[in-house]
Amino acid sequence: MTRFSPGEQVRVRDDYPPGHIRTPVYLRGKTGEVDRYFGEFANAEIAAYGLPGPRKGVYKVRFRAIDLWSDYAGPARDVIEADIYEHWLEKTA
Repeated sequence: MTRFSPGEQVRVRDDYPPGHIRTPVYLRGKTGEVDRYFGEFANAEIAAYGLPGPRKGVYKVRFRAIDLWSDYAGPARDVIEADIYEHWLEKTA
């Protein structure tokens, strides 16, 4: 069972833990829309250290470029898509 569904609004955790992190800094704290669920994969943040760990769900999340950068001057339809592990995503209100 997936935690999020396509079309659902999610927020990327605004967190800065030390270590190998797969979530881009410019997406942290930002809201996007789930495009699809890819399935469960080894958590690269732990696997990078050669450690075993639980598998985590991965989602493709779409962000509007104008929501990421206040000075973005491109077309309003421009988007950024990122593959983000489930533990980095939060439900929006």
